[in-house]
Order: sequence, then C-alpha cells, then structure tokens
Amino acid sequence: MPNVVLDAVVGHIQLEADIGGYEAADAATETIQEAYVDTAGLVGAQVGRLAMTEHATASFVTALSSVPFQSGDVLATTRQDYVSNQIQYLSLAERFGIEIVRVPDAPEGGVDLGAMEQVIQGRRPKLVAVTQIPTNSGLVQDVYAVGAMCRDHNVLYLVDGCQSVGQMPIDVEAMGCDFFSATSRKYLRGPRGAGFLYVSDRVIDLGLQPLFPDMRGADWVDSDHYQPAADARRFETWEYAWALVLGTGAASRYAQKVGLGRIHARACALAAQMRRRLSTLDRVKVLDHGRELGAIVTASFEGHDPASLVYELRRRGINTSSQTRIDAVIDYDEKGVDGSLRISPHYFNTEDDLDALEGALMEIVRA
Repeated sequence: MPNVVLDAVVGHIQLEADIGGYEAADAATETIQEAYVDTAGLVGAQVGRLAMTEHATASFVTALSSVPFQSGDVLATTRQDYVSNQIQYLSLAERFGIEIVRVPDAPEGGVDLGAMEQVIQGRRPKLVAVTQIPTNSGLVQDVYAVGAMCRDHNVLYLVDGCQSVGQMPIDVEAMGCDFFSATSRKYLRGPRGAGFLYVSDRVIDLGLQPLFPDMRGADWVDSDHYQPAADARRFETWEYAWALVLGTGAASRYAQKVGLGRIHARACALAAQMRRRLSTLDRVKVLDHGRELGAIVTASFEGHDPASLVYELRRRGINTSSQTRIDAVIDYDEKGVDGSLRISPHYFNTEDDLDALEGALMEIVRA
C-alpha cells in the first residue's frame, strides 16, 4: 500500500476520532468527491456512473440483483468465472429457475468468442457475465470482444474486474459493459474493505436498481412509494467507511500517476519471467493457459500442498497465496490438480525478488 493511501485512510480516521464521524464526513465532502472523480477516471467512467461499495463481491451482487430475472431466463457466462460468481449464478437458478449457460473455452484458453456469439444470438440471454481475469489463473479473457457482441444484440453485460483494475488500463466505455465491479485492494493497492461499481447510461435509462436499495440510493417519497436516485448512487448504501473511500481515491490517483500502461507492461514481464523460471523446475507444472496472460502466475508442485508452500514462503518474508480445487472446480478438474500456488508480481517488484522466490522454492521442494 503506498504511503499516500495509508495517509488518506489514517488521516480520516484520526479526524473522526477528533471531531466525530458525521462531522468528519461533512468536513471531507470535497475530498470525498475528488475520490469519486479519480476512481471514475481510473476506468474511463463519468463520475455520475460510479458507485462506491464495500468490496468487489458487494459490487457484483448489487449489480446482479438489479437484473429482473424470471423463470426460464438465460444467464450466459464462462467456465473461468470467479468462484463466488459461480455460486451466485447457481443460487439464482435455484431461487428463480433461470438457466446457466457456461460458454466453452477456446483451445488456446479463455472463453471461445465464436461460441459466445452463438449463445448470444441463439439463446438471447438476459445477462452475459464474464470475469476478465480469474483468481485461479493468469488468463486474461477478451471482455472487449464480448462487449461488442452484447452491444450488437442489446444484451446486458456484467464484467468482474476485481483482478484487472490496477493491473492494466481499463476503459469501460470501450468495453461496452453495463456493469463493471472492482475492488480497492489487490493490484490497485488500496485499502481492504472497499470497492466500486460502474453502471452504464443504459442501466439508468432502463430503471434498473438493486433488489434492496436503502436511504442513500432512494428517497421514501410517501408511505407506499420510493424514488431511486437518478444516478449510480442508487447502487450505494448509506453506511460507509469514508476513510476507505478516500483510500480508494488515493490509490486510483497514484496508479494513474504511475501509468497503467507502464504498470501492465512491467508486471506482465515479471510474470512471464517467473513462468519461465518455474517451468525449469522438476515436478512443477505451470498452469496458466491463454492467448493473453496477465500478472498472476499459478503453478502446482508435485508432493507439496499449496497452503504449506505459502506458509514456508511467508516465513522467509515472501508473500504468495494459494488456491484449492473448490476455488476453481471446472478449471482445476480439467487441469488435473487439487490446487495451486499463486504468485502475483507487481510493477514495484524486481528481478532480485524473483531470484529470492525461485531460490526459496527450490529450497522448500528439495527439503
């Protein structure tokens, strides 16, 4: 987390301690508005089309809840979509009788665009939902091409950008999505417990709103009626940790100052180098597969549980994470693995960091 982000969060919490929560929010009105402007700018959105949320899943769920599904409706998605999203699709199917269509992958990895177009044309889905970068793989799915199909056929389109924001340039207008959900943490380097949601003009024009709006997102105009906010605020809730919103804004400004193109090039170069290094190690299988790969690196180590590798690396001051089969049932069953070690280099990492990681892994697996 950059110091400017930490300062923004801690500074507002201190202000709340000094003068009170409501008073601090009032005092920070202009700075909070700047956070909206900078975060919207990060993804190429107009500020009135950006809602702040508690995290990426909250963003995704509130968007999903606004789609008026009925029994028999089709939700088209990919085999690589994030685990929580897959569970939510299944819940919708159980509760409302919708049909989930998982579009096949292309041989080179990622959703098959030809198959996606056939599904959109032939099945007329109520919603297409795609995760741009899965949590369990370095794959980058072509959400821009899918967006063009959805525009051509007037289909609502939801993109999960949790792993892509802060890792690469994002332009929601060019993407053609109606919803784009994201987190403040991960590659954006913002605080945990914050996220945001972009909604398109079409969403507002169609009158879409979350299933459970509250007093921030709507006005109670008489005893039996409420009026949703005229902009993306209808997707927000009243209670916020404004310190985290300010941290999100600071992280968005910082990433844009560094340059998303530079960030993407450097992080992906380090990831590609790490994959090459891992591929030379005995009993190690690099799992990333796709026409385009991002900065996430996943690998399985024969005879070694991924969680134990994370523990041993952390003891050596190296941060990684692990995925298990239940995080990616379809993908990992096809790859024949029970889990993976996930390595996520960023632009501030160095080749020396890769040397240290490679050396530590060799030491651990040979012990």
